[in-house]
Amino acid sequence: MADGEENNLKKTSKKSLRVMRQTRAKHPLREEGRILKYGTKGWARNIWLSIAATAVMAITMIILFVTVVASVILTNTAEVMRDKIDITIYLKPGTSEKTLKNLSEIISEDKNVKSVVTSTSEEEYDKFIAENAESDEILNVLDDEMKVLMLAKMQATMRIKVYNVDNLDSLKKVVEENEVFQKNLDAEMSPTYDVNQVEIATITSWAKLARTGGMILAIVFLVISVLIIFSTIRMAIFSRREEIYMMKLVGADKRFIRGPFLVEAEICGIIAGVVAATASYFGFMAIAPRLSSYGINIDTIKSVLESNQLILVYLIFIAVGVVIGRGSAWLAISKYLHKT
Repeated sequence: MADGEENNLKKTSKKSLRVMRQTRAKHPLREEGRILKYGTKGWARNIWLSIAATAVMAITMIILFVTVVASVILTNTAEVMRDKIDITIYLKPGTSEKTLKNLSEIISEDKNVKSVVTSTSEEEYDKFIAENAESDEILNVLDDEMKVLMLAKMQATMRIKVYNVDNLDSLKKVVEENEVFQKNLDAEMSPTYDVNQVEIATITSWAKLARTGGMILAIVFLVISVLIIFSTIRMAIFSRREEIYMMKLVGADKRFIRGPFLVEAEICGIIAGVVAATASYFGFMAIAPRLSSYGINIDTIKSVLESNQLILVYLIFIAVGVVIGRGSAWLAISKYLHKT
């Protein structure tokens, strides 16, 4: 009698399993809906652990954002400074326009030279007057006699912009070895080869430090977030181990068992992405005016955040959160399923 009942149970189980598989094959959307439903319930059931995982993921993404932004704005600032740099060569007072034109043609033969602007002593004097037009004290003492004295001391100039400020060897060689230049160079004022080079080198090193330090911090928090999500999913698995066991008994495949846990992690990732993107946006906009006041170039980042590309930024944050969450959950549930 017992053997007969056992056989009947086996037949019933096989029949139920066959019906379940057929139903799942016919209604894939229904199965996806169940996975989403169970995953949402699981996320709410472990709400505090879910909040902790979400918070750490959000911090990780904010650090990544800060790293990228710091690297971009510091690199852009250094490039802007490079573009503004010109090398000034001081020539003897009274150097004629003809001589300046000749010197300009000589230096323009250097392939590193982008542009050359010359100015006679008289033109330099006029610039001085224009720059001090609002200073009555200076203008009051500039009579004809003083003008003559100033012109006798005021150097003519040649301002040169180059393509690569880090390689001025060829330019220096022309200035230091060409006879015409040596004849007309002012003895009291040296060419400004190294002006702003220290500042540029400092900003460039900051950009490298921001990239390196930011990536290290991001990796540390990434590992922490993965471990927290891993632990959260493992605790959820432990609390539902009997439920999982029953699902296996009725023929649920690994995909159906794994699905709700992946949904839990993805929900954490989506929320973390939105929170991190929002915090990053308002945080950057709050400090943007101060950064600009220090001469830091924020135009690239600001143009992105103030345009339709902001939606893309949010989507990137969400995608990163989903990848982190799903990857961590997949690792946790796969390890469990391999053991059982």
